Amino acid sequence: MATRTRRSVAQSLPDFPWDSLTDAKAKAAAHPDGIVNLSVGTPVDPVAPVIREALASVAEEPGYPTTHGTPELRQAAVGALARRYGITGIDEAAVLPAIGTKEMIAWLPTLLGVGAADLVVIPELAYPTYEVGGLLAGARLIRADGLTRLGPEGASLVFVNSPSNPTGKVLGLDHLRKVVDWARTRNAIVVSDECYLGLTWEGEALSILHPSVSDGDHTNLLAVHSLSKTSNLASYRAGFVTGDAELVADLLEVRKHSGMMVPLPIQAAMTAALNDDEHENIQRERYRVRRETLLEAVRGAGFTVDHSEAGLYLWATRGEECRTTVDWFAERGLLVAPGEFYGPGGVQHVRIALTATDERIEAAAQRLK
Repeated sequence: MATRTRRSVAQSLPDFPWDSLTDAKAKAAAHPDGIVNLSVGTPVDPVAPVIREALASVAEEPGYPTTHGTPELRQAAVGALARRYGITGIDEAAVLPAIGTKEMIAWLPTLLGVGAADLVVIPELAYPTYEVGGLLAGARLIRADGLTRLGPEGASLVFVNSPSNPTGKVLGLDHLRKVVDWARTRNAIVVSDECYLGLTWEGEALSILHPSVSDGDHTNLLAVHSLSKTSNLASYRAGFVTGDAELVADLLEVRKHSGMMVPLPIQAAMTAALNDDEHENIQRERYRVRRETLLEAVRGAGFTVDHSEAGLYLWATRGEECRTTVDWFAERGLLVAPGEFYGPGGVQHVRIALTATDERIEAAAQRLK
């Protein structure tokens, strides 16, 4: 009798990048004053009281939450998008909460029906989850920042990330409009990861859904938003997707069947966070000060910082192989991420996160001096 060989999904995926930093982390941890971990963009500041109180307010509720999210949550998301980013024309029914945006991005191609016959476009330098999403769906992948690289071939789904992780680069209005126009002529879906939209330091960052980009037409456009960065809710796993109402309805139906629902206390916390701009403004100011401190120190140490006009990272280089740079930082007790994590174009850069306490940022600056 023939035996079936199990297909390992894990073996179709790349190695988890941060596992390769074990040696560098050990070296950095040996510093007499301790490690300053700038390799991961995880928040370190406390969650605002207004959010914690909202979380606790429904902690006794025993029933299942709705996959679609409470009406209050969806209304809060619509209001926040309009106030903070000038995004209008969003129907609250076209808001769908996610168990963190990494989960949403990883599964979007599969949930949207992308498969082996489809091409998924990801940025040339990109957070690894875009690639993982394409691989999970079994799709073909291409890295391209300019649509001319695709030639005559169409794509089923295009990932856009502005402001960018890792580079902090902001795509301008003309670029975004060209992406939207190109996608519309080919019936492609554009998924814009906008997790860092609220952390722009220089210039202006626009959503793919902004009227100046979309002309008010959200057909085949999806924007993914996170509360991990500006509201410090990484531990809560809180985000949402919005845009094309028909696509969101499709996602909702699949996620209802598969049990992809955000816990009710997290929905309540998200609602409070989206309704309150004060805590977000306070957090943005913290990161602004940390960025100024670290940017001066990194440049003073002889590095060139490219892009980095938005987001929570400095994209730094001194023209050498990125692992050599990682070791240089580790010798000073600083752990940073090698640029190769994000694509072949990052082999001479490192990504330096701003997500450490004021004391640790100041310690990093002193060591770089």
